Amino acid sequence: QVQLVDSGGGLVQPGGSLRLSCAASGSISSISSMGWYRQAPGKQRELVATITSGGSTNYADSVKGRFTISRDNAKTTMYLQMSSLEPEDTAVYYCNAHGVTKSGVVTSYWGQGTQVTVSS
Repeated sequence: QVQLVDSGGGLVQPGGSLRLSCAASGSISSISSMGWYRQAPGKQRELVATITSGGSTNYADSVKGRFTISRDNAKTTMYLQMSSLEPEDTAVYYCNAHGVTKSGVVTSYWGQGTQVTVSS
């Protein structure tokens, strides 16, 4: 079992920055990759960025060069550093993790979501 708690959202002005955090607890060793998704009103949930257990990262084209995904050495916390924020970045951001248990069960975990609003 893995529990995810995401936080760090808020209201920022265009061009501003925010850092989102995702704290993981439980069977941390079972996590193979983590990522951030976002969903704007009336839009489908989309993948923003991912990071594997080996540190490989991928980003959506819309955030490349502006967002950075990372994790701490213990792999208990994942971050999304967001800079040069635009109104189009306004969405609820969700922490996500994929993992495989010792028994071979593949599962996905989600944080509760944190609201990011970019507005002047």
